[in-house]
Amino acid sequence: MNATKQPAAGQRLRLVSHDLVFIAETRPEAPLSVAALLDLLPWETELVHVRWSGEGVWVPLGDRDFDLPWENPTRYPAPGEVLFYPGGYSETEILLAYGPCAFASKLGPIAGNHVMTVVDGTAQLPELGRRCLWKGAQPLTMTRLGSTTHRGATQ
Repeated sequence: MNATKQPAAGQRLRLVSHDLVFIAETRPEAPLSVAALLDLLPWETELVHVRWSGEGVWVPLGDRDFDLPWENPTRYPAPGEVLFYPGGYSETEILLAYGPCAFASKLGPIAGNHVMTVVDGTAQLPELGRRCLWKGAQPLTMTRLGSTTHRGATQ
């Protein structure tokens, strides 16, 4: 990642899972984490339900090292907030809270950088969580708002 590349504050992204569409806005308080996220776009992946954190879904990124600092870490994301955990105690991951959430791993509490917040479609978040919990992994496509290009799945 190029550390001199700074994303525009409040960039809008489109997140789609089947018929559920969300618009999220990036957080200027986490410029390096946002830049790392934007470098993944366009991105097709899968969401799975969290195991330790409550009402949230996540994208595991394994041992992928993004070399990110702590910018605006939080352990308690509000519904619609997206955290980027750069790794360390647990695997690298992205978490989206759809309800009450206390970010944790099997080793205990962790925190992640708040990279974006869902600003449109929030009423659909509980349905996304329900689908991940009861039906298993759900597809997720993430693009810059207005973009129509896609690339293969990245895990």
